[in-house]
Amino acid sequence: MANIEVRRYTNADLPHVVKLFRDTIQAINAKDYTPEQINAWAPENIDAEKWGIKLIQHYTVIAEDDGVICGFGDIDDSGYFDHLFVHREYQGCGVASKIVDAIEHYAKQSGFTAITVAVSITAKTYFIKQGYTIVKPQQVAYNGQVFTNYAMVKEL
Repeated sequence: MANIEVRRYTNADLPHVVKLFRDTIQAINAKDYTPEQINAWAPENIDAEKWGIKLIQHYTVIAEDDGVICGFGDIDDSGYFDHLFVHREYQGCGVASKIVDAIEHYAKQSGFTAITVAVSITAKTYFIKQGYTIVKPQQVAYNGQVFTNYAMVKEL
């Protein structure tokens, strides 16, 4: 797992990214959210076409280990860090840090002065360690469920 490479997302990555997203939420986020919330957040039928459009419009990066996609992250053109997901078998291996570094480097190069993000209960501690600060806890409704997450910011 020491050979993690970060590259730009391509449309061919979409099925792998959607699967990684769903699997990570079901395996990792399940400790902080109810089964109903997990099913609403990562349903069996995800609109892959909608995801594909969003990911290609954003600055999206893929982390790979010898050709296996082990994580992804993206930021939109307003400086909103939309996703950061790491495969359950790659948790704690530095994959997230490589993705965050790539996203933050892009944000700085693009002239952003800050990055905003809404993070899960599960990811809150990680983002704090990366220098993000909590703006406020919030309740967000999605697919018929209400989730606690945290609006956070990092000044660049």
